[in-house]
Amino acid sequence: MPHIKDESQRQRTTTKGDERASAILNAAEAQLTAGGYDSITIASLTGAVGLTRAAFYFYFANKAEVIATLVARTVSALHTSIDELRGSDDDRPMDTIRELLQRTKQMWLEHGPVMRAAVDLSPTVPEVDASWRSAADAVTVTTAHLLRGAGLPDTPRPDGAAALARALVLMSERSFYHASAGGAAELDDAAATAEIVWSLVFQGSKPGAGAA
Repeated sequence: MPHIKDESQRQRTTTKGDERASAILNAAEAQLTAGGYDSITIASLTGAVGLTRAAFYFYFANKAEVIATLVARTVSALHTSIDELRGSDDDRPMDTIRELLQRTKQMWLEHGPVMRAAVDLSPTVPEVDASWRSAADAVTVTTAHLLRGAGLPDTPRPDGAAALARALVLMSERSFYHASAGGAAELDDAAATAEIVWSLVFQGSKPGAGAA
């Protein structure tokens, strides 16, 4: 399990070595793209950024912490994108869903190797799991709100808005996960299929709801 530095250590990295830490993360993302998680070593990272092994340990405890931090950086960008959609026109929830799916698709297109690594490593690296779950939870909260506004019940039952939102978010995640290995065309198809499924759920909401 990666060693996560305390806040004072994180602050020191931010003030004294943010560019080098960022360079390590960028190298890790490039190597994830080129060869996958198993291809990354501390030697490959230090070689890519011109650091000694001792200098590397000033920023990260091990390879797993690098990937956990890289996932957290990617998730932070996804959170920003999701937050921008909050407060969208609740009278047309499918417009918000379409935009959310397009933004998510773009994240998978730009950072697919990192996001696939997050899914793959979540069962064994708690820090990765926490970051990735936070992103899924944020999307679920946003979409559950839209489903409730469209007339689905606000209950803990399997037919409630929260349960359906969670299932749809997980479905979309797996669709994008598999499609991202195939490039832009497959991601476009995954987003289109997810949109159809979401639309069907909104169409099945109570009469008089605001589904688009």
